[in-house]
Amino acid sequence: MSVKAFDPACRRCDRLAGFLDKVKERHPEYHCAPVAPFGPRRARLLIVGLAPGMHGANASGRPFTGDYAGILLYRTLHRYGFSNLEVVSGRGDGLLLHDCRITNAVKCLPPENKPTGPEVAACNPYLAAEFRAMPSGSIVLALGGIAHKATIRAYGLKQTDYPFAHAAEYDLPDERRLLASYHCSRYNTQTKRLTESMFDAVVRRARDYLDG
Repeated sequence: MSVKAFDPACRRCDRLAGFLDKVKERHPEYHCAPVAPFGPRRARLLIVGLAPGMHGANASGRPFTGDYAGILLYRTLHRYGFSNLEVVSGRGDGLLLHDCRITNAVKCLPPENKPTGPEVAACNPYLAAEFRAMPSGSIVLALGGIAHKATIRAYGLKQTDYPFAHAAEYDLPDERRLLASYHCSRYNTQTKRLTESMFDAVVRRARDYLDG
């Protein structure tokens, strides 16, 4: 049976569903539900993040919107023509992505932003469905080790053959490409594990790949 790329009513994971219910009680104005991918369905660049942030996507209902990680992401996407906005403010801001789509390895907010292995696995069929819709010649940009491993799992490949490292690049089936980056989180940028120039180089590589 085929699986759709997104189920807005998904409650596969008891821990995540229960946590969202509790957060909704504290923040009734928040989205507090699975966060849908954003961007054109047949985009040639698919960015895979970790999971919605508490006061970011979990609040706004749109990936990387409302938290620190989105500041660097959207600024860089705009620089390379993947976004019409350099700064996003929330749903209704007119954001459009060009040949780019953003999703997460886990669609629901996890406690402490740390999904368990079974939760990543439960969400993996949705990610696999996203990949099946990508045209030949596309590139996946995985942000962080969990997103990278989820991508390898969704393709049914061996993890040991595709180790995670910043700026690592691999061939995927069906003439697609995988590019890895450290996650553009506040922690990674403040500790300089990921600098803006490092992230810029990765997105520029994705742009160059798509431009041939």
